[in-house]
This record gives sequence, structure tokens and C-alpha cells, in this order.
Amino acid sequence: MTYSALTRRYFDCADGAGVLTGPRVARGAAGSRAQGTWLQFDLAWRLPTAPPLLGAAPAPQIEAARFLAFACPHTIAVASWVVECSVGRAVSAKLPEPVQAIAHRFDLPVAKLGRLLIVEDAWAAAAAALIVAAGTGPAPRIAGCET
Repeated sequence: MTYSALTRRYFDCADGAGVLTGPRVARGAAGSRAQGTWLQFDLAWRLPTAPPLLGAAPAPQIEAARFLAFACPHTIAVASWVVECSVGRAVSAKLPEPVQAIAHRFDLPVAKLGRLLIVEDAWAAAAAALIVAAGTGPAPRIAGCET
């Protein structure tokens, strides 16, 4: 299989690979090793120093992010990029770009689109855990993940 230059760059460096620990770290995972793709995101957070607008709850900021993966180079590259894009931003259950835009950015083959859904699910799980841990609101509802 051939990989785009962007995929190779993020896969080769995988700067965001690793684990975070501590009282202000949330974790979410999706996929399974048995099915060939498993991904975990760890998100360290802080509350912003600026007061919230009009009494709204302060949105936690992502201070650091890491990932662990049992996955193909495309998935590892995308996870590395997601971590890089997220630091310093307010937490959101959404990826920095829609799945289709990420697929285009990384020149993913159509057969790999399902892997991006696992990235999306793992990110949403980590964001939900962060929001609950920060006490800034209820966990966002994630389609297909209701209990």
C-alpha cells in the first residue's frame, strides 16, 4: 500500500503517542484488537482563567493529549494529527474536522473510512469523560453509545 506524504510524516513521528496520568486526565477508547483496530485517547485538561460569558459554565481546555493505538499506519497518523490539533482548544466531542475532510487530507482509501469512525468514537469517548470529570456538564450523547 502507498501512503501520502502527510500520512508518512505523522506515522513516522507519532509525536502524540503515549499515556497521560493524573487527577485531571480523562481517557476514552474504541475498537478492538481482535478486529484489527483499537485506539485510546488521554486528555489532560484545565479550566480557562478567563471568566465564562454570561454565567455559562467554563469550557475545559485541552492542556495535553496522547494516544495509544493498535492500528494501521493511516489510523496512527490521523490519531497523531488529532492530538496535535487539539492542544490548547476547548474540549469538543467532535474531531477537528469532519471524517470526510480528514479522509481527503490524508488521502485515505475508501476501505479505510471505517477506521476513521473508530478514531471519531475514541475521541468522543475521551471528550465525554473529560466533560464529566471537569464537572462542567453532562456527558454529550453519542449516537449508538446510549446505556
